Amino acid sequence: MTRQRILITGASSGLGEEMARRFAAAGRDLALCARRVDRLDALRAELVAENPSISVAVRALDVTEHESVVRVFGELRDELGGLDRVIVNAGLGKGAKIGTGKARANLATAQTNFVGALSQCEAALEIFRDGNSGHLVLVSSISADRGLPGPKAAYSASKAALASLGESLTIELARTPIRVTTLLPGFVETDMSARSGDASRLTASLDSGVSAMVDAIEKEKIRVALPGPTWKVIDTALRFLPNSVTARFL
Repeated sequence: MTRQRILITGASSGLGEEMARRFAAAGRDLALCARRVDRLDALRAELVAENPSISVAVRALDVTEHESVVRVFGELRDELGGLDRVIVNAGLGKGAKIGTGKARANLATAQTNFVGALSQCEAALEIFRDGNSGHLVLVSSISADRGLPGPKAAYSASKAALASLGESLTIELARTPIRVTTLLPGFVETDMSARSGDASRLTASLDSGVSAMVDAIEKEKIRVALPGPTWKVIDTALRFLPNSVTARFL
């Protein structure tokens, strides 16, 4: 099945922006959301110039405002004549050691990465249930596998919650026409990963990272760590090895 009409949140930069380019090149119609609407307008102009046969709709959106998420998803559905796939990609990588007086960064990360993602799932699945079809994609993280210490604690917890939500929805919707994919990217070269100080020797290029993500999305895999076999091994190690072992390299 070709999912023609695709909504991507967090599309103004990084993984979301590059996924938009890939799907546009494949002839898909796009609904793009982010807080920075000026970046979205520039991206829309680029995509339509390079792929004149597609439609690209954009909206400013703060995913932490639930009513706005429901309204914007509905508007974009109406503008494109429906939605076939929603990619829940918007996220934050802020963080500080818990209890050091910098709670605001951790709370913002948790609010965006999980509560905001839950709002997107609510809005998307209401549309999909109404049409009895659709593909929900959750962009979690390899850090969902094991709680990370220090400034990444809130981030890994939020991504673990998102991955758990993906598992719950996969089970619930298994006997329906609605599909759910949970992606667990490792280190991929983006502005956010650079700010977070991810290990450079394990960092994949944006091109290879997004190529793996788009491939998994198009195949509608249920759960996949990526890109490449290295992150599949790390995924297995983090999930199944005891803390006494994983603590040495976290």
